[in-house]
Amino acid sequence: MLRNARRGIVVAACLALIATSAACSDDAPSTGGGGTAAAVPGVTDTEITLGTHMPLTGPAAAGYSKIAPASKAFFDYVNANGGVNGRKIKYLIEDDGYNPANTQTVVRKLVLEDKVFAILNGLGTPTHTGVLDFLKTQKVPDLFVASGSRSWNQPEKYPTTFGYQPDYTVEGKIIADYVKKNFPGKVVCHMGQDDDFGRDSLAGVEQVLGADGVKSKQKYVTSNTNITPQIQAFKAAGCQVVISATIPAFTALSLGTAAKLGGFRPQWIPSSVGADYTTLAGLLGDGKVLLEGLIAPGYLPVSTDAANPWIQLFQKVNKEYNGNAPFDGNVVFGMNVAYLTVQSLLKAGKDLTRESLIAAVESGGFKNAAVGPYRYSKTDHSGIGGMQMGKVTAGVQAAFGPVVQTDDAAGPVTEYTEAAAPPPANGIPTA
Repeated sequence: MLRNARRGIVVAACLALIATSAACSDDAPSTGGGGTAAAVPGVTDTEITLGTHMPLTGPAAAGYSKIAPASKAFFDYVNANGGVNGRKIKYLIEDDGYNPANTQTVVRKLVLEDKVFAILNGLGTPTHTGVLDFLKTQKVPDLFVASGSRSWNQPEKYPTTFGYQPDYTVEGKIIADYVKKNFPGKVVCHMGQDDDFGRDSLAGVEQVLGADGVKSKQKYVTSNTNITPQIQAFKAAGCQVVISATIPAFTALSLGTAAKLGGFRPQWIPSSVGADYTTLAGLLGDGKVLLEGLIAPGYLPVSTDAANPWIQLFQKVNKEYNGNAPFDGNVVFGMNVAYLTVQSLLKAGKDLTRESLIAAVESGGFKNAAVGPYRYSKTDHSGIGGMQMGKVTAGVQAAFGPVVQTDDAAGPVTEYTEAAAPPPANGIPTA
């Protein structure tokens, strides 16, 4: 944990410098399931206990540390309005520092000591991968993982695990389709985190552009904040468009490092994972000018879209139950995950069991702030399947163009035409 905290300090120090220059084994299974609340871990007649692992410290804390508090705020809002079938939601948040070893420790604590009903929205590809088998053995619902790895969509192997956001291959295809149509003939390159995040993203990009359509392919690890060699390789290759699978700190580092290398300014198109303007502007400080023209896809309404009814709802909840925290895409993410969770719990019924919750998510049909469709079924645990491009103009990040959808196989990228559903008048989900 301490080592990751130090890495976070190093990242912050690097960004400060950039901003200045830019301004110029398995345990026995639990007995989950069963007819009465008393027999179901984490469920009583008055309470439902959920737990999560999040990077409240460490290299991924920038932005992401705001997600779980936002989810808790929405749960508190629901609790204040009667809860879920008379039960209030208790949300336990454990800091893993984006360190896989820590993740295993805190998840085992949540399951074996705290007896949570489900794990919700655990964040990170390298972190959450290490607890899949444990959660499967314990038969714990593993809902809405905060990562786009395709690993979460293996219902035969991991029947209790569900993704949430568009997987990285879907996102890679959508970005590459946009690049193919809007930057024909440009030299395209790719920067990826050295795990499933980067690999799945590149796989999607290459499905559309071909392996030869990506001239330079670079990787980074979160433990090393010196990415100058990768950016120098992009400059030497003449990259004009750089698609990146980067967390916020490394999106900011990429832009800042490029600016220091003789004004190297390709068109950056980062993954939605590392593209929230408010987070990036905070990291870059005076160097936020580098964000002008940034293009990235999104699957939720932009946090600055004050006319969007979902943003209005989440801003209200943020003000009343989240200490009026700086409102950004991470807050929107956390609140929509909580909204989806309440929808799922309601659909699971009053006689709440782990099995009924899994069946409820697999039944699909969810409508909330997501711009694209949820793909949940018995054979698909992947989550949202559509996205919309966005661009930073004059310091404002706004969506543009159609919502498009695809799969992580050979399917085409097509327009999604179904209109978004507004929230209920009181903002409380219904069954």
